[in-house]
Amino acid sequence: MGTLKRQLQLQDLTNISTVITRKLRQAGLDTPDQLYAMGSKEAFVRIKLQDPTACLNMLYALEGAIRGIRWHHMDAEVKSELKAFFAKVNQ
Repeated sequence: MGTLKRQLQLQDLTNISTVITRKLRQAGLDTPDQLYAMGSKEAFVRIKLQDPTACLNMLYALEGAIRGIRWHHMDAEVKSELKAFFAKVNQ
């Protein structure tokens, strides 16, 4: 009898809380593969359309989830680029 391998869920990803999972689902993303394919920026824009209060830390969290690292440990260059994107989205 083979063992069933559980499919990776959004909330299994680094940085992805139940709140962010809910927001991702509301934005039409249900799986980690969908998030990987879309990328953090597009996913964030979709969340922002549903929730205008979405913050920079959420964008960092999404990027960190894709990279498989805590967002606090991302390179300063990556954070700087995401911060510029966030500012543009909020103009």
